[in-house]
Amino acid sequence: MTMTREQEKEILYEKRKTGKRRLLDYLIITVASFLYAVAVSLLLDPNALAPGGVTGIAVILNRATNVSTGTWIFLINVPILALGMWKFGVRFILSTAYATFAISAFTNLLNRVGAVTDDLFLASVAGGALMAVALGLVFKTGATTGGMDIIIKLLRLKFPHMKTGSLFLITDAAVVLLSALAFRDIEVAMYAGLVVVINSVLLDVVLYGRDGAKLIFIISDHHEAITKRILEEMDIGVTYITGQGAYSGKGKNVIMCVMKKQLSPKAEEIIKEEDPLAFMIVTSATEIFGEGYKSIFSERI
Repeated sequence: MTMTREQEKEILYEKRKTGKRRLLDYLIITVASFLYAVAVSLLLDPNALAPGGVTGIAVILNRATNVSTGTWIFLINVPILALGMWKFGVRFILSTAYATFAISAFTNLLNRVGAVTDDLFLASVAGGALMAVALGLVFKTGATTGGMDIIIKLLRLKFPHMKTGSLFLITDAAVVLLSALAFRDIEVAMYAGLVVVINSVLLDVVLYGRDGAKLIFIISDHHEAITKRILEEMDIGVTYITGQGAYSGKGKNVIMCVMKKQLSPKAEEIIKEEDPLAFMIVTSATEIFGEGYKSIFSERI
């Protein structure tokens, strides 16, 4: 079948768009890898803070050998990358291998700078925050930084209901305990644990956003007036659920709407003004998919 000139132009356009998207992804991975290396080389590694995962293991092994932390990160990742290639394919591993190499190279390069602070608390907070931002940026491109990231991705296939940050928290805790034994310093290990917690909490925020929202059910004889004001004044979607009073047998339209937390006081004000006797149920919604929130078609990392 012969393609028309318009079809050829469309295919060429799609190829160029895909190429630009990949270029942007690699640019994001490069920046994220540098941020990750800054966290490790300037904040965590000089203060003997093993932040869990392969990086934490590399920090521990660096103290036991003359091999640099960045090099250990690369060496440990080789077999894990092979596992990732078998499970996720070459395309996935290419970007992950690039991220792993970039982190290793940047880490070794920045090691020459040394620590920017010897305050363990400051190093823990800043290091954990930088790592979370870096990991989140890399994950959003569809790649990982290697190491535990690949293992976490495998675990997500088996336990899709568990969030990425929570899985990191579990696996990283084991490395923190190992660092306490290796360095024989409980205090430093506790600060390393602080890094893990900060990383876990902020990573979920970077990946999923602050999805906290309010789910409101409203039962009122003035449902039309309430719905009209919510639609016009708040510009959020409203759904009617058909209900029936068990005692009266009277049919009712129950209003259901989801909104960001900061909008809920405005909704409550509207309901109070239109019907002070309205029956209202307000509950928290932790994850929302759809317009204005996360896409239901996007890959869960």
